[in-house]
Amino acid sequence: MSKTLRIIGLLLLAFLLGAQFVRPAKTSPAVEEHRTLAAMMAVPAEVHNLLERACGDCHSHQTTWPWYSNVAPVSWLVVDHVNEGRRKLNLSDWAKYSPQQARHKLEEICDVVTSGEMPLQSYLLLHPDAKLTPDEVTALCAWTKSAHQSLVEESSAEP
Repeated sequence: MSKTLRIIGLLLLAFLLGAQFVRPAKTSPAVEEHRTLAAMMAVPAEVHNLLERACGDCHSHQTTWPWYSNVAPVSWLVVDHVNEGRRKLNLSDWAKYSPQQARHKLEEICDVVTSGEMPLQSYLLLHPDAKLTPDEVTALCAWTKSAHQSLVEESSAEP
């Protein structure tokens, strides 16, 4: 039994060591300020700070890559979460959204923070400062609703 466990342990160790050579690409594209949410819409400082603190690592090009993002297999999960987050919502590339898409993104932001779906619980375990208080959720949702209404009014005014 102990010989079998030793072999399994050595194989596991060999796998983990070998996995360190298979690294996913961690990207941090340059931020074009004129394409960001803050450049495209009026975002109060309080809301901007909330978005940076609770959403920025996964939903912008300003990701702060933690040390464990260099250790496989955790690195694979972290890079996948960031890539998926940027695909779903990218605060650094807000200009790519049509007015209709932007309105939908604003609705989604409020929905996912209100439901507690975002920030992800797995992220909050290592980044407790990203947790939003009920008052912060209220402030964020109030802004998303106001910004949504502004977009509706802008598109209604267009010929």
